[in-house]
Amino acid sequence: MTAAPFSIAPLTPAIGAEISGLDLSEPLEAETLDAVYQALLDHLVIFFRGQDLPPAAHLAFAESFGEIDKPHPIYPHAEGHPNVVLLKHGPDHKPDTDEWHTDLTYYEAPPFASILYAMEVPASGGDTLWANMYAAYDALPPEIKSHIDGLEAIHDMGDFRNDFLAAGGLEGLNQAMARQGSAVHRVAPHHPVTGRRHLFVNPPFTRLITTMNLRESDRLLRYLFDHIAQPEFQMRFRWRPGSLAMWDNRVTQHYAVDDYRPQMRTMHRVTVVNDRRAREGWRPATRLVG
Repeated sequence: MTAAPFSIAPLTPAIGAEISGLDLSEPLEAETLDAVYQALLDHLVIFFRGQDLPPAAHLAFAESFGEIDKPHPIYPHAEGHPNVVLLKHGPDHKPDTDEWHTDLTYYEAPPFASILYAMEVPASGGDTLWANMYAAYDALPPEIKSHIDGLEAIHDMGDFRNDFLAAGGLEGLNQAMARQGSAVHRVAPHHPVTGRRHLFVNPPFTRLITTMNLRESDRLLRYLFDHIAQPEFQMRFRWRPGSLAMWDNRVTQHYAVDDYRPQMRTMHRVTVVNDRRAREGWRPATRLVG
């Protein structure tokens, strides 16, 4: 098998690229997968159009990048595939991802990447936005960088508490809190592959700067959340059926716009827990973003 030729078209100077010329339903040669991975490092979120991707093929593509996450504790899954999350929203089911966030940062080791595939999309609306956390960090004033570079923050499950409370009452909520716990992460860590510094705080899950009282912490976090939301760090993607997005969860945030209901929006998502190439000592060839 030889490497498949494909093209990469950047979508904004800050973040995002569309890849064309690949059929993700078929096994890809190792060299091609390495090039796709490099494109992900360079552009942070990559997109593929016109894919026909049943759950088994979706999983196979995801597994070429690392270990797949366990079934989601709240969301339903594709029939027969517990590791493929089903995101189906419409008139009777409001999405809960319509705010800037990085997935599952209350885990001790948050996931490396997510791969989202569109099956049913509204005639208008339902876009997703992504933001570049390298660029957000780089644009901070020097005195703010100096202030946050050594700080850590506590992350917890945020408003997922409501889901556990609705499903199991107070006992269910307390069990979930004990099971899920909290995590402490650097506010401005280094990416494990590129070595570049970036912001790693997000409104749903980041609760408190560890060395500050609540008032001081809230003031700093609000400043950082407002800073992250600037459009210069962002891109917006218009979905079509058969579109697929893959993003580096370590250094991006995303926002699924809830402007399409009562129309339907149906997606499959697979989350890759760890980065196989990072564990194998991958070194990036280029650094295009930020």
